[in-house]
Amino acid sequence: MIAPGDVIVAQALRRNFGDFVAVDDVSFRVRAGEIFGFLGPNGAGKTTTIKMLTGLLAPTGGTARVAGYDVSTQATQIRRNIGYMSQKFSLYGDLTVRENIELFAGLYGISGAQLAERQAWILAMAGLQGRESLLTAELPLGWKQRLALGCAVMHQPPVLFLDEPTSGVDPVARRAFWDLIDELAQGGTTVLVSTHYMEEAEYCHYLMLMNRGRLIAEGRPAELRRAFEAPLVELTVDDPAAAVNALQDAVGIEEAAMFGRQVHVTTVQRQGAHELIRDVLERHGIQPRALKDVAPSLEDIFVALVRREGGAVEG
Repeated sequence: MIAPGDVIVAQALRRNFGDFVAVDDVSFRVRAGEIFGFLGPNGAGKTTTIKMLTGLLAPTGGTARVAGYDVSTQATQIRRNIGYMSQKFSLYGDLTVRENIELFAGLYGISGAQLAERQAWILAMAGLQGRESLLTAELPLGWKQRLALGCAVMHQPPVLFLDEPTSGVDPVARRAFWDLIDELAQGGTTVLVSTHYMEEAEYCHYLMLMNRGRLIAEGRPAELRRAFEAPLVELTVDDPAAAVNALQDAVGIEEAAMFGRQVHVTTVQRQGAHELIRDVLERHGIQPRALKDVAPSLEDIFVALVRREGGAVEG
């Protein structure tokens, strides 16, 4: 059942490619004006799910509605009411900035005074005023990214799908891009964004974690942190990689992973966690410089959940 305020509703959504199950009975809902983070490693099924929701790929099973329209029978109506931007930015490199804007305006039936208004907004938002005649292929990646976003929301759709839109973009440009996403959401746009950058999860109102085609966790960032019960220890050591190798398969250690220059370690039991870690490391000739209990980041939670569900797809 679709509740008031639900803009996207998926129920037991499934997609097979022959014997391979890319999306396995996934159900979720997205509220109006929400930034919904769709997280998962490569091969998790994020892009396949987005293609079904945007009407680009028919589901093998289950149902979904976007902006009130059924993905199986009303794909044309869905495409009129959404914006879509992929990591390839969907721009034409051999066209100028202005020509790309005019092309997308034509696709969305925008002309005259509305086109002039939307073009001015896109140029200002993207920082491309005075650069309208540049070939898009020659633009720095951050400018290209913002131009692609502007073209995707040229027609001011109520729903925006962003499929790994910051892949390959530097951290400063990524943060500026998320400021734009937040502005759109504050203006009432519902945003579903997929990413494998865990720091971007912090910007989302609600998160859904996928692995191997299945939903493995969902909730608001604070809720996911509260649900993470394993004790987490931050380890400072001269050779973090060697420490991870020593700890990963040790009895009593649930997870050990690099986190910047430190190592984050979760143990099966909270009591005696520091002593266990020291003992394992010293047996491998590694002397830890410092150990301390820390609050889990979303990356810690994500890594632990993916490992419990069989790990990410390799290759």
